[in-house]
Amino acid sequence: MLTSSSKKIVIKLGSSTVVDKKGRFKREWVDSLVKDIKKYKENKDVVLVSSGAIALGLGYLKIKKKKIKLEMSQAIASVGQIHLAGEFQKIFDKHKFNIGQILITPDDTEQRRRALNVRRTFENLFKLKAIPIVNENDTTATSEIKYGDNDRLAARVAQIIGADTLIIFSDVEGLYDKSKKKKILIRKVTDINKSIYNLADKNKNLYGSGGMVTKLDAAKICINSGCNMYIANGKYKNPIKNMIENKIYTCFEAKISTLDARKKWIISSLTSNAKIYIDNGAAKALIDGKSLLPSGITKVSGKFNKGENILIVNSQEENLARGLSSFSSEEI
Repeated sequence: MLTSSSKKIVIKLGSSTVVDKKGRFKREWVDSLVKDIKKYKENKDVVLVSSGAIALGLGYLKIKKKKIKLEMSQAIASVGQIHLAGEFQKIFDKHKFNIGQILITPDDTEQRRRALNVRRTFENLFKLKAIPIVNENDTTATSEIKYGDNDRLAARVAQIIGADTLIIFSDVEGLYDKSKKKKILIRKVTDINKSIYNLADKNKNLYGSGGMVTKLDAAKICINSGCNMYIANGKYKNPIKNMIENKIYTCFEAKISTLDARKKWIISSLTSNAKIYIDNGAAKALIDGKSLLPSGITKVSGKFNKGENILIVNSQEENLARGLSSFSSEEI
């Protein structure tokens, strides 16, 4: 079941789930969500990807949304973002949770070096028992370098941190098959193909920049990186409890586990000339499943940057392992 099997969970909140039609933050709903997180979290790492900065900014500035130029939407986002973070902090503080804010642009997830830096920030926040609150950095992103929606952003975050579950709370229960007289909620999707995309409703809500198509794009990222994705209704209070107990959602089932996805990606990379040599003690520890410590490294061969694929070699020139280096050859 979702709660027992999941270890790293990303929860994506659409604008309509956190901001009402009058541009006000939905405090009671978010409070019920945090109560759910408290109930189901246990030893899990949780990340919140929240839309709503522009919607909240529009409400705070009493601007009725029409056609707003990009540079103006950036300014509105900067106003809304500080209020959004403040509202989250009040509620999470009330429930004794620490939070941290991470603003991301596509370069942070698409460039390997920067993605590693982002992942390290997440890992350190988890060590601090803090819940990261993520949003796209709308204040500086241009139309050419924007995700444009937080569905795909949430999927990329899930991919980077090795999450096994992404839950997207929206204003719909999931993906519907409308080909028959009575529309039917599709409970499970294992392959995202043309016929699945044909089921997507092209409509968007008042504030949302995405829609079902962007959710399917996110699902494609997730299932190919070992992460199960759920679309569920965020209109009801205690949305996680409601989702689990009533089993009303669409599940996009991952093809492989997060570990397998990561290993396959590393193994399929081209052979690297860069090598790290380790002593016999470190070699034995590595084979036994333990970490490689700096004291076990004897020399480095070749030049490489942080995030590059490298080989780990013993004193007999035998290849023991392949991995992604967290440091450059110069640093090591």
